[in-house]
Amino acid sequence: MTAPALTAATGSRFLPATRVIARRSMLRYLRNPQTLFVSAVQGVAFMLIFRYAFGGAIDSGGLKYIDYLVPGVVTAGVLFSGGLSAVGVAEDAGGGFFDRFRSMPMPHSSILIGRVLADTALVAWATTAMVAVAFAVGFRVHTDVWSGVLAFGLVVLFGAAFVCVFTGLGMFAVGNPQAAQALGFLVLPLSFASSAFVPVQTMPGWLQAVAEYQPVTMVVNAARVLTQGQPAEALLDESAAFYVWSALLWSAAIILVFGTMALVRISRR
Repeated sequence: MTAPALTAATGSRFLPATRVIARRSMLRYLRNPQTLFVSAVQGVAFMLIFRYAFGGAIDSGGLKYIDYLVPGVVTAGVLFSGGLSAVGVAEDAGGGFFDRFRSMPMPHSSILIGRVLADTALVAWATTAMVAVAFAVGFRVHTDVWSGVLAFGLVVLFGAAFVCVFTGLGMFAVGNPQAAQALGFLVLPLSFASSAFVPVQTMPGWLQAVAEYQPVTMVVNAARVLTQGQPAEALLDESAAFYVWSALLWSAAIILVFGTMALVRISRR
């Protein structure tokens, strides 16, 4: 087969190959309930701890603390869920799964994109579970349904961005799931040095400069304003539109940078 014909044949297999990889990964999750449980339980645990242990001691600026807390906890929770991607990628690459597919006439990108889609579905599941528990313990949306749906979508998109982060980093921990698992701790400083759990204004001045415009804060503030409306916006320095657009731009930039890094890495293996 000539080079142009091979390229065309490979390109025509992109969607079917991506679908096969995504389906294979999703079936593995469905057959392993432990993964589904772990992906959601970390965020739920944080929510319950802050709701019942610390809620009365934290100033939420006039909002009910549960309404203030949930957008932050759910956003932080999807980061931890995304961390599972690093382990899965390291295991697949180390076990020869990627190599078997790379030997076939299919785009290398479909291997990673299929996996990212499946892991994003896992993030969506974890987000849904956390939101369900949130409503059970008193959280309410004080705007409209579509604003709530947009907030949910922003959080899932941000989770997909960090799936790309951990997929890219997992490609550097091939065959070493323990090292890949340790990468999940990278989300701790991002989560706690943000507006997820406490107002940024309560932090030391040097930390405020970092926390105010980092991506987690942008997504949390966007989700908080979309679900709580004007009372939440009154606590912020910028408009609701600023935080929504910032959340979208941060997510797109992270996907672009780390998605490209992962694709370059797999093409060089």
